[in-house]
Amino acid sequence: MQTEENPKKILIIDDEENMRHMLETMLTRYGYAISTAKDGAEGLAKLTSQQFDFILCDVKMPKMNGMEFLKAGRDRLLSTTVIMMSAYGSIDMALEAMKLGAYDFVSKPFKNEEIRLTIKKAEERERLKKENIELKDRIRRIGGSLSFENMVGRSPAMQVVFSMALRVARFDSTVLITGESGTGKELVAQGIHRESDRRSDPMVPVNCASIPESLMESELFGHVKGAFTGADKDKKGLFEAAEGGTLFLDEIGDIPVSLQPKLLRVLQESEIRPVGGAKARDIDVRVIAATSKDLEAEMAAGYFREDLFYRLNVVPIALPPLRDRPEDIPLLCQFFITRFNETLGSSIKNISSAAMATLMRYDWPGNIRELENAIERAIVLSDSTTLEMENFVFGKAGTSNPGREDGGYDGFSLKTAKAELEDKMIRKALAATGGNRTHAANMLEISHPSLLSKMKLYGID
Repeated sequence: MQTEENPKKILIIDDEENMRHMLETMLTRYGYAISTAKDGAEGLAKLTSQQFDFILCDVKMPKMNGMEFLKAGRDRLLSTTVIMMSAYGSIDMALEAMKLGAYDFVSKPFKNEEIRLTIKKAEERERLKKENIELKDRIRRIGGSLSFENMVGRSPAMQVVFSMALRVARFDSTVLITGESGTGKELVAQGIHRESDRRSDPMVPVNCASIPESLMESELFGHVKGAFTGADKDKKGLFEAAEGGTLFLDEIGDIPVSLQPKLLRVLQESEIRPVGGAKARDIDVRVIAATSKDLEAEMAAGYFREDLFYRLNVVPIALPPLRDRPEDIPLLCQFFITRFNETLGSSIKNISSAAMATLMRYDWPGNIRELENAIERAIVLSDSTTLEMENFVFGKAGTSNPGREDGGYDGFSLKTAKAELEDKMIRKALAATGGNRTHAANMLEISHPSLLSKMKLYGID
């Protein structure tokens, strides 16, 4: 049976009024929404005003027969399943109908149950096709996408993050995202929520470091009227606000020790007890937590409960700092340039080689957030379509030409800067692939012969 909220739509095309009436009565009883037409021309006209899930079409009709209908409506029937009917059917006619796009062919006279089963079989086929497309898309994305929601990265470390996030999104397991400030922990949490079956319900973010300890229990679990001074009415907590969806507990390492046992109970029992409440309430919420702290060190110091850590750390996702994946910087720069061109109305096209070499040498203590700010500031300061070195200001001291202690190039020769960068990136790619030159060439986006030539030029064994 179809649901009353979203019934499947069927168009019946047949020149026999009794046949149209019989099929309409039967299929309406099974919950389908029915429209009828007395010939192919009328059926074709109805396709211009609405879309149908299925069409039952007779072959022999006046004005426009079933075969002519299939030919004339081919472009409008791409997402519609057509089942042909005829009392004059033959194998050749059935094959011809299939070639024109029909899904099945039913010979008249037929039993009511035969038509119903044919439609059910077609529904199952469409469901499997949809699931197969979704599965192929998920496999493709897991296999090597350069992005996940609003995050981008081609580095091996970020590909691991994207893959893990996509895989865990299908389940309700608790996730603990770790990484330095500015690495994009909330973006990963948002991506997991949007890829999950909970996407239609809310994702509620809460920064545990920003809520006073005295208010945190009430904020998370709610309170009843009269629970404390000022509680003049019942209040829902953030867990209830996220019912059916996801609660993102950012900076979970800052949650007070006194509140940790109550949070642990929520995770274990899937129930909350409002402050001042006599009864616990069942709750259906997925928890994703994040922290920039070393929780194992916090446990050793007595600031974080071990049992809560293991309850949160079901699926750990560690975000690498930007300094450990400099190969992602050009991609991120282009991403931010495109975004700010839209929001600021600018027309920046690229970044000069000298500026890019500097961006890739910088340590980025503020990670992606700092890079984003640097790009926006450079766009504001730029007078051309190319961002130059003088447009960038780094760090708290405002230094304009940061360099690493490992001896980054500080001259002005683009040729020398390019050679130094190529040498460094090739060595990094070879190290990341365990010396596999084919994989390294793919990571560097150059041909294998080109990689061998550059290795020889830079003396890389």
